[in-house]
Amino acid sequence: MSEDKDYGVPIKHDPDFRGPLKRRSCTDVICLLLFLVFLACWGFVAYLAFRNGDPSRLLKPTDSRGRKCGLDQGVEDKPYLFFFDLTKCVHIDVLATGCPTPQVCVATCPSVTHLEECTDPAKCASYLICRPGIVVDSSTTPQRLQELYNNEDCARIYFESTPVLGRCIPSGNLSQLNVPGDLAIGVKHVLSLANAKEIGHMVVQDMSSSWPWIVGALCVAMLVCFLYIVLMRWFAGPLVWVSLAGVVVLLSYCIYASYAKFASLRDSPLGQEEMDRLGTVDSLLATKATWMVFLVASASVLAVVLLILLFLRKRIVVAIALIEEGSKAVASISSSLVFPLAPWVLQCVVLVFFVVVVLYLASSSDRVFKVTGLNSTLCTCNVTNGDVCDYNSFAPDCRAAGGAGGCSAGASPDCQFYGYRTPNYVSYLHAVNVFGLFWGLAFVSGLGQMVLAGTFASWYWTFHKSDVPYFTVTGSLLRTLRYHTGTVAFGSLILAICQAIRVVLEYLDRKLKTYDNAFARAVMCCLRCFFWCLEKFIKFINRNAYIMCAVHGRNFCRSAKDAFNLLMRNIVRVFVLDKVTDFLLFLGKLMITAGMVALSFFVFDGTINVPNLDVPRLNYYLLPVIIVGVATYCIACLFFNVYSMAIDTLFLCFLEDCERNDGSPEKPYFMPKSLRKILHKHNKTHHE
Repeated sequence: MSEDKDYGVPIKHDPDFRGPLKRRSCTDVICLLLFLVFLACWGFVAYLAFRNGDPSRLLKPTDSRGRKCGLDQGVEDKPYLFFFDLTKCVHIDVLATGCPTPQVCVATCPSVTHLEECTDPAKCASYLICRPGIVVDSSTTPQRLQELYNNEDCARIYFESTPVLGRCIPSGNLSQLNVPGDLAIGVKHVLSLANAKEIGHMVVQDMSSSWPWIVGALCVAMLVCFLYIVLMRWFAGPLVWVSLAGVVVLLSYCIYASYAKFASLRDSPLGQEEMDRLGTVDSLLATKATWMVFLVASASVLAVVLLILLFLRKRIVVAIALIEEGSKAVASISSSLVFPLAPWVLQCVVLVFFVVVVLYLASSSDRVFKVTGLNSTLCTCNVTNGDVCDYNSFAPDCRAAGGAGGCSAGASPDCQFYGYRTPNYVSYLHAVNVFGLFWGLAFVSGLGQMVLAGTFASWYWTFHKSDVPYFTVTGSLLRTLRYHTGTVAFGSLILAICQAIRVVLEYLDRKLKTYDNAFARAVMCCLRCFFWCLEKFIKFINRNAYIMCAVHGRNFCRSAKDAFNLLMRNIVRVFVLDKVTDFLLFLGKLMITAGMVALSFFVFDGTINVPNLDVPRLNYYLLPVIIVGVATYCIACLFFNVYSMAIDTLFLCFLEDCERNDGSPEKPYFMPKSLRKILHKHNKTHHE
């Protein structure tokens, strides 16, 4: 092969080269030290979060005095929060001023509805809810009770309520209540809350009754993926062709079903009353436009698949051969199928650590009290609504009608708990935590890729495949940890920086949506597209750089350069062979996922009856179907990523093998005989 001035000189033959070098030196040590320093800083951020934060502030409701219901002293036995007038909490200015109604912790939510003020203390003393310290009994006079109402020391009206996330939310059919006066609009908002609560309750009910079925479906999906991978060892070609045929049949059926449903709705559309009786999801599926979208999407995907099969059929045959070699490598090193569980567990650890730190950072704040309910025409206090106040010093001055603040009856000013004020430095700690998530996940993923790359490279560059060492995965892991963690840190740092920039751009894009500036939106769209493409390119370069580093033991920049030059010198093969194998593996994942989605859909829909088992009747049967589909695809990716890494490694080794060797007795090819045959290459004997 001749020299290429743009992409370097082809790799020359080295008679002593036998795959991943045993003797090598540490690479990118400075990046490893930088990564360790960052881990220490991330740990310090976690320490600050754990010291100052309290996630119970986010999970538990807080009364007007800032006490967490069910936790803080004085309200340990009162886990629910009751709003004196819940209709005031749904106004548009609540986010700015807080909910302008007293909120107290109660042991139980109201079990009855009272829309009128009680004037006889003897009758309502048992259920009346008042501020802490206010006592109403049979000795309380009606005048005193009216004064408590006016000062908002006791609640005027009650709705039958149930606890939702620790808050007392009205339940029952409120629309049938004869609500007087200005409360009508408020009750409408309460109905919205009640409906949202009802939907949430149905979702929780569906999950509680269907979770055993979901777990069973995921176990079946894991078993199917494992069997698929095992069968690839002997039937890689037939399975790939079956996957292709299955996808074509599935897309054809989707086109047929979508058109049939579209035609039926076109000829017999549902009336408005029928649409109103359906739920949100069912009403969406009962429109012609939805099925037209499904029809066009299915037809478009089918057309792309058929074009690929038509024009790349010869390359598909070669790609299948490469997949078969990958299956042989995976089968000969069976521990490679188990190894990805380790990076997956580490990624879960990183994600859980990130979430915990986020919760503690979000709760690293101080309690803030603000003035509410102030009427300037009735009170001459030197405060206004929304001013920060101190609960203990405010109470004797302004809260009581006729107090030192000059408030008359009906003013009802109060100093109530508004929320938690987060110090400004917490935002920077959040940024460090988010960047730690990106870098940590990229590092763990890169570490797993390099270990697998070293494993499969050892298999390829062993001339007699039966001589592959038994502990190949362990050797590659130890070699990567000892010499190349700095290289993994370097590549993952570049990827994390790109991902962080994308997050910043998404944040700026949301901010710019409030401004009607077409030029700014166009520039932002171009930037988002550019960095999306850049992230994909960085992932591609990192993957191949890790492979070259695992083989030759060079630093990240040198490995990335060598990999890029090698790929560019064989750009045609890269496009029509390596990417075709990725496409074929994707079809395999798609077929398994689609099969599990279809099976779960027919089971939960009631079309398929499972003998001796009662399928639960669900309010939203599509919810478990979606969960099964997403989880199945993730499981398939976990198993197929081993194949993907094996194929990418073997492909890069194959390109290098073609440059190093020519098949002569002095320079024999290391590629397996089956691959040499389909690529029309062979090792010559001395006689030839």
